[in-house]
Amino acid sequence: MAVALTESPYQRAVAAIEAVSWRGMKPGLERTEAVLAALGNPQQTMRGVLVAGTNGKGSVCAVVDSVLRAASLHTVLLTKPHLVSYRERIVIDGEWIDEAGFAGVVDAVTAVTAALDEELQPTGFEMLTAAGILAAANAGAGALVCEVGLGGRLDSTNVLDLGVAAVTNVGLDHQQHLGDTVTAIAREKAAIIKRGDIAITGAAEPALSVVRERCEQMGAPLHAVDVPALTSRSLGRQGVEVDTVFDGSPVLLHSPLIGRFQAGNLAVAAAVCDELRRNGMPIDVAALQAGCRTARWRGRMQWIDGTPPVLVDGAHNPDGMRAMTASLDDIRGPGRLAVVFAAMRDKDIASMADTLRGARPDAVFTTAPSVARAADPAELAALFGGAARAVAGSDAALDEARSAAGRDGLVVACGSLFLAGEVLSLLGA
Repeated sequence: MAVALTESPYQRAVAAIEAVSWRGMKPGLERTEAVLAALGNPQQTMRGVLVAGTNGKGSVCAVVDSVLRAASLHTVLLTKPHLVSYRERIVIDGEWIDEAGFAGVVDAVTAVTAALDEELQPTGFEMLTAAGILAAANAGAGALVCEVGLGGRLDSTNVLDLGVAAVTNVGLDHQQHLGDTVTAIAREKAAIIKRGDIAITGAAEPALSVVRERCEQMGAPLHAVDVPALTSRSLGRQGVEVDTVFDGSPVLLHSPLIGRFQAGNLAVAAAVCDELRRNGMPIDVAALQAGCRTARWRGRMQWIDGTPPVLVDGAHNPDGMRAMTASLDDIRGPGRLAVVFAAMRDKDIASMADTLRGARPDAVFTTAPSVARAADPAELAALFGGAARAVAGSDAALDEARSAAGRDGLVVACGSLFLAGEVLSLLGA
């Protein structure tokens, strides 16, 4: 009892979320809808953008939020998962929600769930979705930018109809929940597009046809970004540039987000901002360029200076790993490359490891973050044909990699957002 009395309101809020973790993941909107109805349906008057996709959706959300703030709009950004703190999931005007604010919205959600029938009791993720929406309402947000969790059709964020919906791209991930083909997964993601929305996508075929069909069914005009046709330049550690179009005119955009693939995300984000402008938000080209220049996205190709420097990337599926490794030549330098690799058991680990081997690392250290779903480090090491060594704990694996890279080398920590979060904590970044 004494321990409970010393807990802060924030700690009690986190405990309330984690107390229902046993419910796991339950696809469907009915529980989130019931919670929001009990809260007075705060989502019904919100405008902004809902963003789905296999990869890049977090980067797109971060850029769009940065642009909206550059346009002097009052914003709330909802993302998932968090890397270090639950507060990361609710960002108000560019800052994590404070502990008191987080505790307040979680307490409000917890209070209304007490009156709901057992079949409508929310999961932890659904509680966080409702809490984020309530926080946006309490903050009087002029624009809500929300990242979809898993898929789209049955993800709790799909209770939102913000007027603009985006599908960044579609690849193979979460097949056990979304389907075994790109087409099947695209159907799940395209389901966030609702009647009368404006839709944006950077998806290629065959996913593009699925998105287009959904738009036709919903009467939603589609802005398709031809990502392969973009003229873009990697600036190495200084980010990327891309030539695209905004408000009918050519525009050059620069972002500090590292990786060649970020050019496509930047162009999709610009298209989202263009459609938000059409939807009445006061975004001009100056705000677009300023927001792109100042966008940040933690744990995704995040460069941390040091001797050696560390690149932290949460890529956790084959497409994401290919994008990361394709960008390494632009930033790695002539020194040794040491990799810390971890992955969750439900991922396509063999494909990720195969891609990572193609980057020709000088040393690989496999490990497991403190998550029950984490794959066994020894099994991961075996995928590298004896060229990797299993190390217990992210801290020890990071130390080993830094030693192997040497002062002039580079350490890359990748394969899992959970690993990314632990490494960022270890580095104080």
